[in-house]
Amino acid sequence: MVNIRTTIATHMIRLVLDTLGQRKQEEPEIKGEEMSRGTPLHPMLCGAWELKERLGTGGFGNVTRWQNKDTEEQIAIKQCRQELSQKNKERWCLEIQIMKRLNHVNVVAAKDVPDALQNLTTRDIPLLAMEFCQGGDLRKYLNLLDNCCGMREGSILILLRDISSALTYLHKKRIIHRDLKPENIVLQQGEKRLIHKIIDLGYAKELDQSSLCTSFVGTLQYLAPELLEQKYYSVTVDYWSFGTLVFECITGFRPFLPTWQPVPWHTKISEKDDDQIVVYEDLQGEVLFAKSLPQPNNINKFLASRLEKWLQMMLRWDAESRGRDVSGTVSHNSQTIFCFQQLDLILELKLVHVLNMLTVEMLTYPVRASETVGSLQQRIEEDTGIPCDHQELLLEAGLALEPHNLAAQTAVDYSMIDGCRNDVPLVFLFDRTNCSYEPQFSPRELPENIRLVQKEPKRVLSYGHMRRTYGQAWHTIRTLKEDWQRLQQGQKAAMMSLLRHNGTLSKQKNEMGSTFHRLKATVEFFSRSLHIDIQKYKEQRVTGIASEKLLSVWKDMEQTALNFGQTDGVVHLEEEMMSLQTDIVDLQRQPWRNGEALESLELKAMDLLRRLRERPREQRAPGDCQEVLKLVVQAIQFYEKKLRDFYTHLSKTVLCRQRVMEMLPRVEGVVQHMAQSEQELLDLQKKRQRELWELLKVACTKIQSPVSGSPDGAQTPLPPPLLQSRPSSLQALNQPESFVLIEESRTFENRLQSILHETMQGTEEDMQMLEDWEWLKDKSPQSL
Repeated sequence: MVNIRTTIATHMIRLVLDTLGQRKQEEPEIKGEEMSRGTPLHPMLCGAWELKERLGTGGFGNVTRWQNKDTEEQIAIKQCRQELSQKNKERWCLEIQIMKRLNHVNVVAAKDVPDALQNLTTRDIPLLAMEFCQGGDLRKYLNLLDNCCGMREGSILILLRDISSALTYLHKKRIIHRDLKPENIVLQQGEKRLIHKIIDLGYAKELDQSSLCTSFVGTLQYLAPELLEQKYYSVTVDYWSFGTLVFECITGFRPFLPTWQPVPWHTKISEKDDDQIVVYEDLQGEVLFAKSLPQPNNINKFLASRLEKWLQMMLRWDAESRGRDVSGTVSHNSQTIFCFQQLDLILELKLVHVLNMLTVEMLTYPVRASETVGSLQQRIEEDTGIPCDHQELLLEAGLALEPHNLAAQTAVDYSMIDGCRNDVPLVFLFDRTNCSYEPQFSPRELPENIRLVQKEPKRVLSYGHMRRTYGQAWHTIRTLKEDWQRLQQGQKAAMMSLLRHNGTLSKQKNEMGSTFHRLKATVEFFSRSLHIDIQKYKEQRVTGIASEKLLSVWKDMEQTALNFGQTDGVVHLEEEMMSLQTDIVDLQRQPWRNGEALESLELKAMDLLRRLRERPREQRAPGDCQEVLKLVVQAIQFYEKKLRDFYTHLSKTVLCRQRVMEMLPRVEGVVQHMAQSEQELLDLQKKRQRELWELLKVACTKIQSPVSGSPDGAQTPLPPPLLQSRPSSLQALNQPESFVLIEESRTFENRLQSILHETMQGTEEDMQMLEDWEWLKDKSPQSL
C-alpha cells in the first residue's frame, strides 16, 4: 500500500515538474521579485520622475526604482512583460486588486501610479506602484558572510514578529500567499529597527468558500508537500513555507536536503516523523533525521528549545495537523491560528541572560513583569548551587542588582534595539565567598563537520560540504572571540564595582583624616587647658578651696584625653589603604585585554570563506579543509591560554574588592569612634567648666558669709591677697577696725560680681546646667 502511494505521489510530482517546464518556456524565471540591487539602466525621465535602477526581475516582469526630482519621493514600479499569457495577465490583475485592498505595516503598500508614469503601460496591462524598501530583500541579507551559520538572535525574533503578523493579517483576509520565501521579504529601516515586509502577491490566492485550492504555484524549495502532490491545500501551505524560511534564518541552510532533486527528495522527506525538523546528508553521505536545531547557530538554549517545538508543529508533513494542536486541548475554532498564538507566547518572553563568571556558562531565564531579582536568584541557585545570599549580580557598569529590584529591568527588548547587535545586556554572576576563580576547561562542543575533519584532516569534501565546513570554522572562531569579549565585560563589571566601592572608601578615608585631625586638635586643646586648670588649682588650694575628689576626676579626664589621642589604629588603616590603592592601580593597567589574536584569526577565516564562495562555478572542485582547520586549533589554544591569565587577573580584582568591602566597615567604625571620642571630650570640657562655676559659687558663698552674719564667719579664710584692696594707712588709723573689714569685703564683692558678669556674657551657653554632678549632690558648698 505504501509503495502504491509512493508511486502515485512520484507520478504526480513528475506531472508537476512537466507543468513547471512548460511554464518556464512561458516565463523565463519564477523567482518572485529577487532584489538584485544596483543593475545599471540608461537614464530615463518621465516628467519629474527619474529612473534610478532595476530592483529585480520576476515571473511577470521587471521592478524598477523611480525618484521624484522635486520631492525626492521614491517608489517601486512593477511592470509586466508584453508576452504574458492570458492566464498570467489575469493573475497579474488579481495581484494589483489584492495589493490595493491591503493595509498592514508588514505588507508592502500599493501606491497610486503617478500620471507621468502612466505612459509606461503596454497592452492595457496596468502598472503596480509600491513603496520602496531600501534594505533589499531577505535573501541578500542571508547571503552576507556574517549570516552563513544563521542570523543573530535578535534579527530572528524581529523577523518572526513581523512575518507572523503579516501572515495572520493575510489569512484573516482569506488570502494565501503561496510563495513565501526570502526573495519575497524586503527590509526597510524603521525608527528603531529593521521592518520586514512581504512582497510579490503574484501567486496569492483568495480562498473560496471551501477554503481549499488545487492549483500548483510557488517556488519548489519552499513548497509544502501537498502542493507538489497537487492535493487540496489551505493556509497551512504558508505554515510550511514560513517554517522552512525560519529554519534557514536560524541555521543558514534549508531544513530538508536542499540540494536533492524533487522526486527523491519527496520520497526521502516523506519518511520523517512529525517531530523531526531537519533531514540532512553528513560528510560521509549518510542521510540523518533530527528533532533539534543543528549547531552552530546564534540563539540561546532556552529559546532554541521553544522554537524547536514550534518548528515541529510548522513542518509536519501532514497538512491537516500542521500548525495545529494535536493534543486536543484547543477548541476547533482556535485551531487555524494556534501556531501564531504559540509563537506570540515565545515572542512575549522577557529573557534575562546571566553569565556565570565561575564557569563561563550562559544562563537564560524568562521573567515575569512583576518578578523580583530575589526570585530570579532562587532559580539561579537551583542551576548553579550558589546560595542566594552568596550571589552577586552585577551589570556591566558595576551596579549591583538588589533582591527587591525588578528582574525585567535587565531583560532584552528587541523592539527597542537593533537585532543585529551581539552586545545584548548581560547580568554577571559572582560568588561573594569565592576569591579564587579557576578556568573551567570543559571540552568545547564543536560543530559536526569540524569534528569529522579533525579526525581526518586530509579528507576530500565536495564544494558544498567545504563551504559549509568553512562557514562552521569561521563561526567557531567568532564564537570564541565573542565569549572572550563577554568575559571582558564581566571583568569590567567587577572592576567598575571595585572602583565604585573604592570611591566610597576614599571618601571615608578623607573623612577619617579630617576627623582624626579635628580630634587631635581637640585632645591637644583639652589637655593643655586641663593642665593649666590643675596647675592653678594646686596653687590656690592652700589658701582657697580644696577637693580631692575634684582633683581625682580631673586627673581621670587627663588620662581619658591621652587614650583618645592614641593614633596607632588610624595609622595602620592608612597603611593598609595605601597598599590596597597600589594593587588597584596595577589592576587597572588591564594586562588581560589582549584579544587581538582572536580577531586576526577570525579575519583570516572569513577571508578563506569569502574566497571559497567567490570561486567561479567551473573552479568549485572538491578539496580538503586543512588550512581553515589550523585556524580553529590556533584559536582554541590561544583562548585557553589567555583564559588562565584572565582568571588570575579576575581573582585579584575580586580579592581587592573583598578587601575594600572588609575595610569599609572598619574605617566607618574608626570614624564613628573618633567622632564619639571628640564628643566625649567636648562633654568633659563642659563638665569641667561647670565644675569651675561651682567653685566660683563656693568662693562667693565664703566671701559673703561674714557680711551676712554667718556664725562661721570668724572661720572663713580671708580672700586671696590679689583680690584685696587695702585702704591707705592714714585712713586705717582714723577708722575703727570693723569698718575697715566691711569696706574690704564690699570692694571684694564688687570686683567678684564684675568678673562673674563679664564671664557669663562670654560663655552664656556653657552656663546651662545639663545635670547635677554626683560629687556635688546633697552637699553644701562648705562641705567641699
